[in-house]
Amino acid sequence: MKKWVCSICGYVYDEAKEGVRFEDLPESWVCPLCGADKSAFKEQSQQAAKPKPAPISLHGEMKQLSVGELSAVCSNLARGCEKQYLEKESLLFTQLADYFAAATPPQPDASLEKLLQLIQSDLQEGYPTLSSAAAAESDRGTQRICVWGEKVTRILDSLLQRYQREGESFLENTQVWVCSVCGFLYVGDTPPEICPVCKVPAWKFDQVEGRL
Repeated sequence: MKKWVCSICGYVYDEAKEGVRFEDLPESWVCPLCGADKSAFKEQSQQAAKPKPAPISLHGEMKQLSVGELSAVCSNLARGCEKQYLEKESLLFTQLADYFAAATPPQPDASLEKLLQLIQSDLQEGYPTLSSAAAAESDRGTQRICVWGEKVTRILDSLLQRYQREGESFLENTQVWVCSVCGFLYVGDTPPEICPVCKVPAWKFDQVEGRL
């Protein structure tokens, strides 16, 4: 019998205890803690086999950010200032984020498939590269950001795959919640008691309003 581990929250599905092989679970089955899709689980013996990319140089060419990327950066900086009780700085970064967001042109090729491709690129290339660079510089803060960010991106990938499979019925008669600390997304009537990623309590979750 095997054990399977959720790559987002670490929940372990033990086939011996559950009495059902993981492969025999229905495709609609999700992680009981974080709601991740079945595809987010990996066999426990495979956890240590994840390859680490080679360290990269941080002194390459600088990249010019798009207005959309600038909006995201400023939004993250605003949230970081908020957590440090820097209200004035947080407000200024929020204003900048809103300004860049308003200037962001619509994407002509926007689609669910395109979004999933970008997410997979982040998971397969972006986060491993950034994590490797942070480790090379002994930057523990960035390494922690990578751990949280990768888990949040994985749950987003999982939720989008479920939406792609189930359609609008996936979001009927339920709510969407986002952790105000790490950005973890949860679909359910009420938020989880503890965030599966950053471990803050349920009251740190905000309900996503204005959904179609």
